[in-house]
Amino acid sequence: MRLKPAEVVALVSGFTGADLTKTLGGIEASVRGLGAADCMQFLESAGAGREVLGAAAEMKRLAGQINVTIHALGILLCLPHLLEPDEKVEYVSLGAGNTGRRFDLETNRRVAEFKFIRWRGGPEAIRQNSIFKDYFLLADHVTQKRKYLYLLGTDHALAFLSGGRALNSVLSRNETVRSIFAERFGARYRTVGEYFADHSDAVAIEDASLWLSELAENLIEEPVTDGVGG
Repeated sequence: MRLKPAEVVALVSGFTGADLTKTLGGIEASVRGLGAADCMQFLESAGAGREVLGAAAEMKRLAGQINVTIHALGILLCLPHLLEPDEKVEYVSLGAGNTGRRFDLETNRRVAEFKFIRWRGGPEAIRQNSIFKDYFLLADHVTQKRKYLYLLGTDHALAFLSGGRALNSVLSRNETVRSIFAERFGARYRTVGEYFADHSDAVAIEDASLWLSELAENLIEEPVTDGVGG
């Protein structure tokens, strides 16, 4: 039977204390000279029982669900702000990936993807790859509807899209998208910036942080998928 979230937090907190680094440092010092006969008593005194390990594993599982929950709530809370009069939702895809649907949102007027991450501005290849995948698949989609990519801040994304990172690198971990891109353009584009210069008007990149201040104030790690959707 799975522990309740409150029980998970209590067990893990009992081991980590207020400062995990300090706690582990103390354990590392105390474990010197420990023999087999003393192990069980030491583990009990350190709060390092099997039930704590199970609680930590459950917390890790719950953390994955939290990321998906953030993505779902973020999309839903954006809807009152982005929907226009007489615009109607045709579908939303709220789970991890797009569960068979092409985009996160489609209405009678737009298609859209959402990325609720806050970049630090350094070399962040995985985030860049994910942003390019979403932008390219939106741009490549044949529709009369408007196309949107909603982000928490746009500066770093626009700098990346306008920059000189090699497309071979950006597409190296996504064979499906790489194949689609090669079919469309062959070797026409060498860098992300070369592609974006010709397609910068295909997708509107908009900042959702004013609508989602609770996320904008924190660094959010969003799960990254390698498939076509998501």
